[in-house]
Amino acid sequence: MRDFEPDEESISPTYYEPLDSPKDFEPELPNQLLDYVLRNVTSETIDPNLFVVMAKRRSTRKFSDKPVETVKIDKIIAAADTAPTAGNYQGFEIFYVKSPEKKKLLVDACNKQPYVDSPVVLVFCKNPSRVKLDFPEYILKKFAIQDATLAAGYSQLAAQALGLSSIWIGMFDEQKVMDVIGTDLIPSSVLCIGYPKQTKFPKPRRNLKDLVHVVW
Repeated sequence: MRDFEPDEESISPTYYEPLDSPKDFEPELPNQLLDYVLRNVTSETIDPNLFVVMAKRRSTRKFSDKPVETVKIDKIIAAADTAPTAGNYQGFEIFYVKSPEKKKLLVDACNKQPYVDSPVVLVFCKNPSRVKLDFPEYILKKFAIQDATLAAGYSQLAAQALGLSSIWIGMFDEQKVMDVIGTDLIPSSVLCIGYPKQTKFPKPRRNLKDLVHVVW
């Protein structure tokens, strides 16, 4: 993923570094850092039961000012990295927006939705150039949006498991968002994360018998 550190002359992405890493870290070993971040046992996980997490997840539009701990952000980002992708090529990128000024610009780019100025803002972008499969371009683009969507969904569930809440933003001006984060990659979603001001109760859902269509 990409972490922003703007300077006076230009704005360019820098690489994200987790708060903690294994002492015997060997960069050439695949998934070593990812596994460490995910498996590192801390007191931060509130709900280890996936089904409980799914049942409790709610969209939050009012976040508290409490900062999100870096160890939790690391796990949320690592969760996105575990999402299934077409051919395992991971046709997406994540832009972690830390600049308060850029968050305010994103509010405008996201149809003036004020909660985009949340403690943690992740922009998931499609990157079909990573998908090295022998298919037409329109298929590769379809894979990329699926990859980015699954990654954002995994991050959303991870946030809930860590006692946080989130809201998925799909209404935005693509070009404005691209200008704010400094990329030519097209965004698929903006994920806003933080501590909720209040716990929300479940909303009614369709009965499963109305939702599922059995085909013989």
